[in-house]
Amino acid sequence: MEPPMRRLALVLTLPLMLLAACATPGENMPPLTAHANINLERYMGRWWVIANVPYFAERGKVAAADIYTLRDDGRITNTYEYRKSFDEPARSMNGVAEVVPGTGNAQWRIAFFWGLVKADYLVMEVAPDYSWALIGHPKRKLAWVFSREPVMDEVLYQDLRQRFAAWGYDPETIERVPQRAEQVGQPGFQ
Repeated sequence: MEPPMRRLALVLTLPLMLLAACATPGENMPPLTAHANINLERYMGRWWVIANVPYFAERGKVAAADIYTLRDDGRITNTYEYRKSFDEPARSMNGVAEVVPGTGNAQWRIAFFWGLVKADYLVMEVAPDYSWALIGHPKRKLAWVFSREPVMDEVLYQDLRQRFAAWGYDPETIERVPQRAEQVGQPGFQ
C-alpha cells in the first residue's frame, strides 16, 4: 500500500477503533432481565446502599438507604434517605414502584417527582436470608449493592461486585457509598 493510501486507511479506521474502545460492556447486549423470585414481604424494609454506579441523583450522597413499604393498593413506597455530608441532616426523596406482572416480583417500575422521572428496577439476586441484594437496570447503566447492615464484609462485597460482570457490567464502574464518616475519600468510595 502506498503511503497516502495507508494514511487514508488510518484516517478512515481510526474513528471506528475509537468508538469501539469507548463502547461500554453490555452496550450491544440484549436488555438485562431479572430471574430472581422475590418474596415482597421479606424484601420490604431498610436497605443500605453499599455501592452503586454513580449517577446524578445519588452521586456524592452519604449514609444512603432505600426503604420499601408495601402499600394497601399493591404498590410499593420507595423512600431514598441520604445526607449530602455527615454533618448535615438527613434528607429524603419518595417514589412509588409497581411490580411488573409475571416477573416473580423481581422487576419494578419506579416513579419519582410526580411521575416525571421513571426507572426500571431489576432485583438480580438476593441472599437466601435477605441480608443483601443486587439490583440492576435493563440497559446496564445503573447497579446497586444493598445490605441490611450499613457495613459489609470486604470479601463478600468484592464477590458481589464481581457478579455484575456475568450480567455484562464493568464492575469497575461500581463504587462504594460512604456509610461512615471515616470512609469518605478512601479508595473505592465515592
